[in-house]
Amino acid sequence: MAAESRRVKDTSDIVLRDVAAADMAAICEIYAHHVIHGLASWEEIPPDLSEMTRRKDAIVADGFPYRIAVRGETVLGYAYVGKYRPRPAYRNTVENSLYVAEAARGLGIGTLLLNDLIEICTAQGFRRMVGIVGDSANAASIGLHEKAGFEMVGVIPACGYKAGQWLDQVLLHRTLGAGDTQPPEK
Repeated sequence: MAAESRRVKDTSDIVLRDVAAADMAAICEIYAHHVIHGLASWEEIPPDLSEMTRRKDAIVADGFPYRIAVRGETVLGYAYVGKYRPRPAYRNTVENSLYVAEAARGLGIGTLLLNDLIEICTAQGFRRMVGIVGDSANAASIGLHEKAGFEMVGVIPACGYKAGQWLDQVLLHRTLGAGDTQPPEK
C-alpha cells in the first residue's frame, strides 16, 4: 500500500481563516515549490515575498476572499479567488486558485479550502466559479474540482510550454447560488 493512501485524513484540528501578513512567508514557500517542481503554476521563476504580498493585497483590496488552512502555527495551504476577467460583464464570476504544501498533500486540505471558497463566494452573491487547471494530466486538481461540483467544459490543448513540455489548460466551472436562473443583484 502506498504511503499516501495510508495517510489519515483527520482534519478536525485544521483551522480555515483569512490570510494575515505573518502568513505570507509560508505562502511564498508553498507557491515557490509549485513553481519550481510542478505544472499547476505556469510561472517559471518564483515571485519573491514582496511580489506575493502585493498580489495578495490586490485581491483582498478588491473584496475577494484569500484563505489559509493552518494546523497550529503551520500553514498547510492557501486559496483565493479573483476576477475571472476584467470587463464588467464578468463581475458575477470568479476564478479560484489554491495550493497545498507538499507535506500536506493527500490530507484533504484542498477540499477544505475549495469548499470554503465556494461557501464564501456564494454568500457574497457570486453566481459562477471557474477553475483553470494547468495541464490535463493534473488528475488530482481536476478530481478535486469535480468532487466539489465543478464540470469540465473544455481543454485548450498545448497552449503553454514549461519544463520542456507542452501543457494543456483545463477549464472547469460550477454554479454558485441561483446561478443563471435569475438576474444578479449587482
